[in-house]
Amino acid sequence: MVGRDAGSMERGPGSELRARLRSLPAVEELAAALEREGAAHAPAVRAAREAIAARRAAIAAGSSDSAAGVEDDARALLTEWARPRLRPVVNATGVIVHTNLGRAPLPAAAIDAVREVARGYSNLEYDLDAGERGSRHVHVEELLRELTGAEAALAVNNCAAAVLLAAAALAEGRELVVSRGQLVEIGGSFRVPDVVARSGARLVEVGTTNRTRLSDYERALGPHTGAVLRAHQSNFRTVGFVSEVEIEPLSELAAAAGVPVIDDLGSGALAERVPELAEEPDVRRSVAAGCAVSCFSGDKLLGGPQAGVMVGTRAAIDRCRSHPLARAVRIDKLSLAALEATLRLYRDPRTAAREVPVLRMLTAGGAELRDRAELMRDRIAAAGVDARVIDASARVGGGALPLLELDGPVCAVDPGAIGLDELAGRLRRADPPVVGRAREGWLLLDPRTLDDEGAGLAAAAVVDAVG
Repeated sequence: MVGRDAGSMERGPGSELRARLRSLPAVEELAAALEREGAAHAPAVRAAREAIAARRAAIAAGSSDSAAGVEDDARALLTEWARPRLRPVVNATGVIVHTNLGRAPLPAAAIDAVREVARGYSNLEYDLDAGERGSRHVHVEELLRELTGAEAALAVNNCAAAVLLAAAALAEGRELVVSRGQLVEIGGSFRVPDVVARSGARLVEVGTTNRTRLSDYERALGPHTGAVLRAHQSNFRTVGFVSEVEIEPLSELAAAAGVPVIDDLGSGALAERVPELAEEPDVRRSVAAGCAVSCFSGDKLLGGPQAGVMVGTRAAIDRCRSHPLARAVRIDKLSLAALEATLRLYRDPRTAAREVPVLRMLTAGGAELRDRAELMRDRIAAAGVDARVIDASARVGGGALPLLELDGPVCAVDPGAIGLDELAGRLRRADPPVVGRAREGWLLLDPRTLDDEGAGLAAAAVVDAVG
């Protein structure tokens, strides 16, 4: 047996590994260095511990890493933790009401209103004239009555809550009649049958999946009927051998039987003179038909904040307002401020079309879109990246107008050697993050959901990503 001296043993792979691990700083030492640079104690200790642990694991796994750079790793962790989790994103997807990206961008007037209310106290539930407690609902009720022709109005935190509240207030413990073709599911697994169950009403299905007649409703109405619910097929359409009952004869039938109608319009359409909205159910038509409660979203095609808007008869809205569930789903002060400011813009259709971003994107002209697409192409191509302007179709999104295609020019970027997935990933990690869409191996940047500033940011992010 051949022995080895102590010196050769110290130079073995195990000893080298131990030496590299010992070279790592102590947590207290690294945390103190971070604190001297201005970091607070708790996050400094956490960053030091995680950076050292990550480097230790890498060394143990055979990495050639050493103590060099561990302090930078800790600083990077602190920077990442300091960055807000909810932050602005450049939407270059062409999907106007993009649920994953926050749905509708607010009008400037709504942003200003939120800022003013957020900076201090407000008369949220205080009657300044009477000097006593008031109601938060008065801030938008008059506007909604003016814009829709309804007797009364109420705003809650989203449209799903509005439908739930209406069903509970008008049909709890009784039957709620719904067409089988309207037992829909929208985003987030929100299903009409589940809403009916949570409201305490008993679901009564009428008609078939593709055809429901007025006579189907007539046979279902009886002494145990609490309400009829009509639900818009927000994110899909049935075509072919189909039929459904229009809101006017349905409301007339229900009124003759003394039964209220709840009309879930989904996004709904309040804007005037916008042909692109022709396929969305009109809020004023629903109200004029005599629906007890018509529900629609504030943050979809209305172009405002997340909210569920309820308009209808005084008696029905009062029942909704006084139901115990109303407090659980009430709208907050910031959303209320934004909703009021957005609704004020709708008093003048031309102002709304100009100032509400969703409407502006819907109606954007080809020349405007081409100028923006060419701006992106020119800036990207100047950096040596293959970019060109092609035609493509944008979408409304948000569960609205699923069949509407908004054709127009887009900027198409060839990802080259880095590949589409890597380019998209780098753009998502940019500051601000940029999200586009893919088509046949190209990255598309759609100018419909960008203003000039956003187009410039998108182009700059691409240049940085491939540089």
